[in-house]
Amino acid sequence: MNDHGTALTTGLPGLDQVLKGILPGDNIVWQVDTIGDYMAVVAPYCQAGLQSGRRLIYFRFASHPPVIDRDAGAEIHELDPAAGFETFIARIHAVIESAGRGALYVFDCMSELAADWYSDSMLGNFFMLTCPYLYDLETVAYFALFRNYHSSKAIQPITETTQLFLELYRHAGTLYVHPLKVQLRYSPTMNTLHAWEGDEFRPVTSSVLISSILASVNWSDLNPEARPGYWERTFLEAQGVPEAVQAGRCPLPRAQAILHHLCRMAISRDPGMLQLVSQYLTLEDVLGIWRRMVGSGLIGGKTVGMLVARRILQHNAPRLAELLEEHDSFYIGSDVFYTYLVRNGVWWLRQRQRNPETFLEGAVQARQRILMGQFPDHILKQFEQILDYFGQSPIIVRSSSLLEDNFGNSFAGKYESVFCPNQGPRERRLEDFLSAVRTIYASTMSEKALRYREQRGLLNQDEQMALLVMRVSGAMHGRYFYPQAAGVGFSFNPYVWHETIDPKAGVLRLVFGLGTRAVDRSDDDYTRLVALNAPQRRPEANFDEVRRYAQRRVDYLDLQANRLMSSHFLDVIGENVDVPVEMFASADESVEAPARGGGKTWVPTFDNLLATTNFVQDMREILRVLQEAYEYPVDVEFTLNFVDERTYRIHLVQCRPLPVKGVEATRLSPTTVVPADLLIQARGAVIGHSRRVRIGRFVYVVPSSYARLGLQDRYEIARLIGRINQADAPAGPGGTVILGPGRWGTADPFLGIPVAFAEINRAAVLCEIVAMHEHLVPDVSLGTHFLNELVETDMLYVALFPRKGDNRLRAEWFENAPNRLLQLLPKAGRWAEVIRVVDVADGTQDGGVFLDADSFEQKVACYFQGRQADGRAG
Repeated sequence: MNDHGTALTTGLPGLDQVLKGILPGDNIVWQVDTIGDYMAVVAPYCQAGLQSGRRLIYFRFASHPPVIDRDAGAEIHELDPAAGFETFIARIHAVIESAGRGALYVFDCMSELAADWYSDSMLGNFFMLTCPYLYDLETVAYFALFRNYHSSKAIQPITETTQLFLELYRHAGTLYVHPLKVQLRYSPTMNTLHAWEGDEFRPVTSSVLISSILASVNWSDLNPEARPGYWERTFLEAQGVPEAVQAGRCPLPRAQAILHHLCRMAISRDPGMLQLVSQYLTLEDVLGIWRRMVGSGLIGGKTVGMLVARRILQHNAPRLAELLEEHDSFYIGSDVFYTYLVRNGVWWLRQRQRNPETFLEGAVQARQRILMGQFPDHILKQFEQILDYFGQSPIIVRSSSLLEDNFGNSFAGKYESVFCPNQGPRERRLEDFLSAVRTIYASTMSEKALRYREQRGLLNQDEQMALLVMRVSGAMHGRYFYPQAAGVGFSFNPYVWHETIDPKAGVLRLVFGLGTRAVDRSDDDYTRLVALNAPQRRPEANFDEVRRYAQRRVDYLDLQANRLMSSHFLDVIGENVDVPVEMFASADESVEAPARGGGKTWVPTFDNLLATTNFVQDMREILRVLQEAYEYPVDVEFTLNFVDERTYRIHLVQCRPLPVKGVEATRLSPTTVVPADLLIQARGAVIGHSRRVRIGRFVYVVPSSYARLGLQDRYEIARLIGRINQADAPAGPGGTVILGPGRWGTADPFLGIPVAFAEINRAAVLCEIVAMHEHLVPDVSLGTHFLNELVETDMLYVALFPRKGDNRLRAEWFENAPNRLLQLLPKAGRWAEVIRVVDVADGTQDGGVFLDADSFEQKVACYFQGRQADGRAG
């Protein structure tokens, strides 16, 4: 008996007797050959359930005929599996939670979900998440599976999780039930074949009858491990299609339909990327990806971008394609990630992230569980095969989530990528590899990744983590391993530091060694910016001597230490006589030759590379071809290695849409501003398209006050700016200008303000005041993850040099204007002299405050329009 006062039942008294009753919490899986057989057992179950007064819920999602009529009295919930696993299961669990204890459930045939999700593993995950939930609520639920349709990746977790697993056969017009698993119940004949005769289920004891029945039906075989599931079966069938097309046995439209289906299974479901994929990837390409894939699911955005970019060049620019370094990467499917979360008890913590009110709750615990989790044996075996393939060559495990690097969402720097120097015994190399995978999986639960998703309304979207396992580009130089050059390239240059520069020609950010210094902002170090139509035009001419602002340190893999390291450029080249240093560096004749660096003081200027090779022209053409194919500006990451004195190879390791605005250059109409109305005047680094912005708020970090703070207080200031960023908008119209000393987003609080981008992401303008350190200038870090986010959000970046003649900061106005800090954050009183929050008055009578930015002339003016800057503020 249960809370409703009546016994739970299948609606078939004879079957109840065979099963020794139905217990609260029973999940009952029927393995059938046809939907008609499943409907035969569903009908009496539903009739009895409705008569008992219980709530009967039917989940309708399959293409087969309904197993319950609409007028039967059941509560019907129609679902779309194509919305994705996470969305589908979230809706089902919401209904289960609402229904509470003691409800009755009927599900359509679950086998179609494997087709909708393209994966038996995900079907197994569904059962592992849903059946225990139903069990805890003391419900009874009916499920159906088609016999011999699934691999062990579905059957094993289902049989382990469900309480009852029943085979249903039809032979000579009679239905037979064969209970394979009945939890917590036993009888001498329970696991015997039973014939359904009228109201009774009689054990079949005659060997003649049993053998004739089982020999004639679609019996489950002994080797479910060897039986292909939907994923394997679909790809295996597709292998013969290319040959069949050539032989005329398969019509081309049929082959194209198969390709489209495989692309949705393994490549992408993003409409923009699918258009590119269908245009440039062939069926042979997709089959090749499948053969190098661990698990099932999608390969993710970063992998798709890399593969499609290579195919675009091969198709549209064969000469450029010949310059590319070959890749022999492996792909870890997104289903491996979901299975890992389910098997290691992380799923329910992850579900809190779908709610904007709770998306950070449990994230720390989830990361800890991920870092301590275990992988299934069959996945471990494939990981071992990957390591055996690479031997002891260094590899990198890169994030490649479903939403990453698609149109509109770059996720730049939000997820981890981990280098594996891959040295030492096989066991240690495997453990390092597993640690890299766990680290990237855990980064999906990081605060910066979750805040990025929340800000872009992506918490409810299916976000799974696939992985790209790549051979590290470069060569061994003694104990060092690195490429000779690496960097990022934009097909559109948002930083036009001279009027001769064409933004549409693109820009590069070059470093010597690993490209981590090009994409991760390195404090107190610099890179080489190259405008591709004027490679000799250096932005440093505006700042100081080239030597002072050249790259100082090099990232590399130390094969003896088995880790990523960084050393001074001269130390690295001094140990590596086989590197053509003259191609990447210039000798500084004004400095006495040191013992290191081969007897010369080398400065990594890349002048010979840019002036004496075709590298600039080749990269400009690569970016142009990719942008034309994407019909959108692109952002690439690359490496460069010389194979002899004049021949080089370029490795495109990443390509994604660059969400830059203002591609069509615009000139501002001139505005006359009297000096008394100026608040800020800057000439220097301006990143972003020209614009005129109305300003409603200034958040000003007072340089002199910030300079007096200790380390911990500087971190507190960064967190406080984040809270201001999330606080109420300005009282009047206009955007926010955040300005402060040194580098925003620095990792070193003594070089600037160590904010995360999420703590300043609502600003319209970000201004770096060059006042932290005598020799520290803003590093125009195009291509870094931090600057990528500025470009993605269309935030204007400005560098202000208060001590230079063409620059001006009306500091007294900011320091004397009313400070709204305590109105926004009443407990922040101790920081009122460090942070000034100044809201500009409505301005309906006097015109307000505006900021004009001219990217061509690299100048900015912020001014009162129509009144004197006399200190009046809202």
